[in-house]
Amino acid sequence: MAEFSFELNDDQKAVRDWIHGFAADVMRPAAAEWDEREETPWPIIQEAAKIGLYSLDFYAQQYFDPSGLGIPMTMEELFWGDAGIALSIVGTGLAAVGVLANGTEEQIGTWIPQMYGDPDDVKVAAFCSSEPDAGSDVASMRTRAVYDEAKDEWVLNGTKTWATNGGIAGVHVVVAVVDPELGSKGHASFIVPPNTPGLSQGQKFKKHGIRASHTAEVVLDQVRVPGSCLLGGKEKLDERLARAREKAKTGGERLKNAAMATFEASRPAVGAMAVGTARAAYEVALDYARTRQQFGRPIIDNQGVAFQLADMRTRIDAARLLVWRASWMAVNGKPFESAEGSMSKLFASETAKQVTAQAVQILGGNGFTREYPVERMHRDAAIYTIFEGTSEIQRLVIARTVSGVQIR
Repeated sequence: MAEFSFELNDDQKAVRDWIHGFAADVMRPAAAEWDEREETPWPIIQEAAKIGLYSLDFYAQQYFDPSGLGIPMTMEELFWGDAGIALSIVGTGLAAVGVLANGTEEQIGTWIPQMYGDPDDVKVAAFCSSEPDAGSDVASMRTRAVYDEAKDEWVLNGTKTWATNGGIAGVHVVVAVVDPELGSKGHASFIVPPNTPGLSQGQKFKKHGIRASHTAEVVLDQVRVPGSCLLGGKEKLDERLARAREKAKTGGERLKNAAMATFEASRPAVGAMAVGTARAAYEVALDYARTRQQFGRPIIDNQGVAFQLADMRTRIDAARLLVWRASWMAVNGKPFESAEGSMSKLFASETAKQVTAQAVQILGGNGFTREYPVERMHRDAAIYTIFEGTSEIQRLVIARTVSGVQIR
């Protein structure tokens, strides 16, 4: 087990600087354009693929970094560059985590490489869990998966929403209900291979922020996938469902469902995204405060501005430490006994919203215009308290964990 350390080693520093260079030189100059276009920045994803930044090998190296800091360091630097473009680059990772969390070794080896493609033929993947009537309330999920034993196929029907890369992805990972009587314990995850008949893109959403990232509905109409596309396999699913039915009769410990297993693994990474956006806005505000003259002196000379910057920096550093702790715990098999993953996501996402709002305020009228990037950063930051578990859900998870009470 790796010791927890606040100090990056030389290799990690080199990777951080490499990613930072890409974020500064490639992402930042293009950020405003792709935000306005509200389109997937395929040329930038391709550029990331050419240098190895968008690849299975790179993310596997970071994911299995024994210090746990590879993924949060990567996320912070990319989202420091631009949140919308960064989400287009890393959005495939949520689908990959879904396979890692629930799939067999054979499924991991077969499907994750297809999610990324190669530099000459870049692909993206989508993780599809939320539905129009089932966001935080996963027990209300309606998408059904029914097993056709004669053909060894699963038949999927339903509509997913808020899917990053939904409809434009090659591989879709879909969470569906296999036993409605078990509520959220009766869910399973399925691979929908590229070009599978019956899967189509529904509405593409025009969003407040992260506008360079494609978000859409995914419609599943009599989608048939081979039995081998059930993540974990049918034997494992049958065993899990049998345990859940027994627990439902007798009471007892809660079983995690497929979607929650994915979200728990990804929450510290989302916290790192929020830290990157907050840091970017803070740095713009700091530079502006040093150079903006009012009443014959830089505005940073005023306590009202300087104290805001002090609070912003303090919250950013505190958020990063929570993210790093949770990431280290996850990689080293330490249980989140106090919901440390949710803590990191909650505090970091709230920090991003607060810091970007303060940055807009420090820039005054300039901060309210698209001539300065804090306006875009402020819009982008709003998503962190919403996706992959709202702040309210994180508080609920934390409260339940520390109290042992099933708070509602």
